[in-house]
Amino acid sequence: MTSSVAVGIDVGTSGVKGVAIDDDGAVLARAEAGYPFATPLPGWVEQDPEEWWRATESVLAQLHEAAGAPVGIGLSGQMHGLVALDSADRVVRPSILWNDQRSAAQCDQIERTIGLERLVQLTGNRAIPGFTAPKMLWMRESEPDLWARVRRVMLPKDYVRLRLCGVHATDVSDASGTLLLDVGARAWSEEVLEALELDRRLLPEVLESPVISGTRADGVPVAAGAGDQAAGALGVGVSHPGPLSIVLGTSGVVFAASEQFRSEPEGRLQAFCHARPLAWHVMGVMLSAAGSLGWARDTLAPDAPFDELLAGADRWAPGVEGLIFLPYLAGERTPHVDPEARAAFAGMSLRHDRAALVRAVLEGVAFGLRDCLDLISGLGIETTLGRVSGGGARSRLWLQIVASALELPLEEVAVQEGAAFGAALLGGVAAGVWDDVDAAIGATVRPGSIIEPVGDWIEPYREALVHYRALYPALRDAARAGPADGADR
Repeated sequence: MTSSVAVGIDVGTSGVKGVAIDDDGAVLARAEAGYPFATPLPGWVEQDPEEWWRATESVLAQLHEAAGAPVGIGLSGQMHGLVALDSADRVVRPSILWNDQRSAAQCDQIERTIGLERLVQLTGNRAIPGFTAPKMLWMRESEPDLWARVRRVMLPKDYVRLRLCGVHATDVSDASGTLLLDVGARAWSEEVLEALELDRRLLPEVLESPVISGTRADGVPVAAGAGDQAAGALGVGVSHPGPLSIVLGTSGVVFAASEQFRSEPEGRLQAFCHARPLAWHVMGVMLSAAGSLGWARDTLAPDAPFDELLAGADRWAPGVEGLIFLPYLAGERTPHVDPEARAAFAGMSLRHDRAALVRAVLEGVAFGLRDCLDLISGLGIETTLGRVSGGGARSRLWLQIVASALELPLEEVAVQEGAAFGAALLGGVAAGVWDDVDAAIGATVRPGSIIEPVGDWIEPYREALVHYRALYPALRDAARAGPADGADR
C-alpha cells in the first residue's frame, strides 16, 4: 500500500521551511529557502512578500522532487505581519513584521478607545506593537496615500495561499493575532472594527485550521493552516489540556491548550483560538530565550561552537553562587508587557568565569519560562508535562535546568520539525489522510525520552527565583527615576 504524502509549509522570518511526511508521520523530505528582511529605520522591520512566494515555490519543488506529489498542503507562518494589497491583489508596501515596534502610539490609542478590560475580554490580548491592528492604524495615519489604495489586508502565510490557490482566507489561530478577532466567538469582532473605524471588507474569510481553504491548479487541497505557535503545538501533540508545548527558540514560549476561551485579566498572556476546531490556547511569550544564549555566544566567544560555550556550565551549582541574569534583551512580553525592559547580570563576583555567566543565562531563561507557567497555572489550566522543541532543546543541561525551574518533567519528541510538521498534519486532514487533528496526532507524533527535574536543584531555584523577580522592578524604577535631582541631565 502506497502512503500518502502531506506537505507542510512554514513561512518564517528568515526563510520558508517545508516538510513532506507520510501517513505514519515519517519525514520523507525537508527543504528550506531563505530571504532577508529590512530595517529602514530603528525599530522598523519589513519584508517583501514576493520573497515568501519565491521561497515557497522553491521549497515545494524540492519536496516534490524528493517525495513525490502531495495529496494535501498545510500552511503555517510568522504571525501578525501586515500585508496590504490593492484591488488587483498587488502588494502596496513591504510587509510590516511581527517584531516591528513603530506602532506603540497606536497601541495606546486602541486601549484608550476600547478600554483595556473590554479589549482583553473580546480579543484575549492587550494591544502590543507586534499585532496587526496597530500596524493598520499606523499606516492609515502615517501613509494615507498608500492606505487609500488598500482593499485587502492579509497575514504572511495567507499571502502565500493567495498565490497558491487564488483565495482570500485565513484561519482562526492566525486571525487571533490581529487584535481584530472576537476570540471567544471565533469570528471578526464588529465591535472592535467599529471602534477603530476599520472596514470589515478589508479582512479575509476566517476558517477553522483543518478546513480546505482552496485548491491548487492541479487540484491539491490547501488547508486553512495555523499560526506558527499553534501549528508547532500540533506538531508536538499538544491539542488538549495536560501537556504543554515549551519552545526554546529565539523567543521562548509556554503554550497550553484549553477547551474554553480564557484570558488573563491584565493581558500578560496571549489567548488565541487553537488549530484544533473549537479549542483555544493561552501562551506566555518571552522575547529572548535561545536568543539570549546566542547573544552570550556572540559577546563572550563569537568563534566558539555552542557545545564549547556550554562546556563547564554544568560545573557550577544551581544559582551560580548568587549570579542572576535577567533575559530582557529586547524588552519583554510575559509577564511585564514592557518593550523598554532591559537585561542585566546581577550578583557577579571575582569567582565568576565565562561558564558561570553562561549558566546564569540558561537559568535566567528558565525563570522567564517559569513566569509564563505560573500565569497559565493561575487560570486553572491543567499542566502535566512539557513537550520541548526549538534549538535550545538540543542541550541536555538546559533541559534539566528548565525542568527543575518549572518543577515539571519535560518530554522530547521524535520529530523536531515544529510548525512545518503541524502544518503538514493540517494538510493531511484537509486531504482526508486522517479524519481529524486528534487522529493525525495519534498516528504521527512519537513521544521520546523524559527529562525529570533534578531533585537537589529545585529548592535552590525556588530561592533564586525570588531574587530574579525582584530585579525587574528595581531596574524599571531606577530607569524611570533618571538622574538624581541637581545632576547634569
